Amino acid sequence: MADTLAGQHVLITGGGSGIGFASAVAFVADGASVSIVGRNAEKLERAAAELAVPDRVHVFTGDVGDESQLAAIVTAANEIAPLTVALANAGTGDIAPLMVTEDDNWQKVLQTNLAGTFYTFKHAAKAIAKAGGGAMCAISSIAGVRTHRFMHAYCVSKAGIDMLVRTTADELGVAGIRVNSVCPGLVDTEIAKGLFAHEQVHQDYLDCMPLGLSVDGGHHLRRGPDYEPISNAAFGADITRGIV
Repeated sequence: MADTLAGQHVLITGGGSGIGFASAVAFVADGASVSIVGRNAEKLERAAAELAVPDRVHVFTGDVGDESQLAAIVTAANEIAPLTVALANAGTGDIAPLMVTEDDNWQKVLQTNLAGTFYTFKHAAKAIAKAGGGAMCAISSIAGVRTHRFMHAYCVSKAGIDMLVRTTADELGVAGIRVNSVCPGLVDTEIAKGLFAHEQVHQDYLDCMPLGLSVDGGHHLRRGPDYEPISNAAFGADITRGIV
């Protein structure tokens, strides 16, 4: 086990599974302490047990889309040890044609993905600045830089995250805080299970990846995958094609 990050304390939202948990594994392996955040207490406890370093893993249950909850979590985590890194990873999404996208779904995705990242940056930045500086990162998506039909809220939220990262980096560089985003392509996580399960859509993803590796496999060079088969099945061919 390396100790290149010994003394660092990392806040990871959505840390109970997927990219967040994988990031926690990497941070812990390099000697950092992690505070993992999520809405599902059981999932977080399983993740903490799997990380197997109880003295360097802390669990906080809460909704990143609720600013008061997120602020309280940051305060509590910072009291354990000064935060020096924040990873805004928590996210959600769904698929629906524009004309039948429900407002509740639109608001949920924007609140969790974009507002949740904003709240994480806003409150973690205060702690990190007081610690003398550090780093913040957001997990964006290929969907933030390439259109993905039928994923309006998700695409908008991720594009918003990338601009939030730019403005935050521009503002907080003077405080010694580096701010970046990562834009993965298709990753085998809970949120993407349906995409892996649908053979036609999964294959279209692969067809859009000229390299088949790297964080997005070169996907940004091409287009978003074709979700039309999923929309057809869920909403019908007419509304999928804009026929009302």
